[in-house]
Amino acid sequence: MKDKTNLTGLNPENFQSVINGKKTDLYILRNSSGMEMCITNYGAIVLSIMVPDCHGKFENVVVGFDTLEEARRQSKDYYIGAVIGPVAGRILRGTFRVGEKDYHLQLNSVSNTLHSGDNGFHTVVWQARQPRENQLFLHYLHADGEAGFPGNIAVRMTYTLTEDNAFRIDYEAETDCDTLFCPTNHAYFNLTGIGNPTTSIENHLVMINADFYLPTDENTNHTGEIRTVADTPFDFRSCHSIGERINQNNLQLLNGHGYDHCFVLKKAALHELSFAAACISPVSGRKMDVYTTEPGLIMYTGNYLPGFTGMHNTTYPRRSAVCFETQCFPDTPNNQHFPSIVLREGELYKQTCIYQFSTQS
Repeated sequence: MKDKTNLTGLNPENFQSVINGKKTDLYILRNSSGMEMCITNYGAIVLSIMVPDCHGKFENVVVGFDTLEEARRQSKDYYIGAVIGPVAGRILRGTFRVGEKDYHLQLNSVSNTLHSGDNGFHTVVWQARQPRENQLFLHYLHADGEAGFPGNIAVRMTYTLTEDNAFRIDYEAETDCDTLFCPTNHAYFNLTGIGNPTTSIENHLVMINADFYLPTDENTNHTGEIRTVADTPFDFRSCHSIGERINQNNLQLLNGHGYDHCFVLKKAALHELSFAAACISPVSGRKMDVYTTEPGLIMYTGNYLPGFTGMHNTTYPRRSAVCFETQCFPDTPNNQHFPSIVLREGELYKQTCIYQFSTQS
């Protein structure tokens, strides 16, 4: 049964539980323009973002679920809507070194560690506090040795639904021991609007502010190489539809079963907040601009979505949603020429990601 207290139609009672002694709930953010977001503090999962189209019609533009149990089940396998960390992406063979010590993580993806293993940030209950209608504070103390990472890491996130119709994420973290830290958000977007079934995102137009990208092998592990996008299907320096070149006989597209690659963002200075990408639905007129302080952006085109059922009995077939994951480069610990993701004792980690929504005719 849909709940009339929120535009999305979610019932808060379906997200109220106790997991490992910690309470979960549904949090609803709103701004004065009528936009709305629904979030659960389990995995800090974004369940919905209600955005107007070019005619003012509000629709949800992210993959979501009606209940906590559904969200837990699908975030475990597909990380849908969740925060990823302490380290996003793959770590080859699950091994890394910090200082003079080697660490070994759980292997959960073809003899590698993906998104920090099965016990990453996407599986924990975050302490949540909502100081105002458009903002949610989330906190988690990641204990030394948890998921295999060193250091007690105090992590703080702020989700803000801004007055100019943006979903803004601010991350902060501190550790008492040198460790690795590189989080991201794993929301799956469809700017046409989530329907039943949800339509393909292959008609979405994309622009990415990148001259280079990181190739992968047949197991989607990053090779350490940095390649130019010029004269390849990875050149999104001008607008192209996702489907225009996704099925070309290109080894990189075959390795990822579509786009599942990290783009090296053009920046005047490391960690500056700057434009990363734009995505447009020509059907709804919705546009999303992505800004980040991070050097990398992974575009993942939902190549492995199996057609499961989610919010309001909606089905999500293959390539029915696209992710824009802002982060440092994957497998950075094993590629010394990549920017470091070592968080040192006494340092303050900061990252900002903005998904800015608008419309065009």
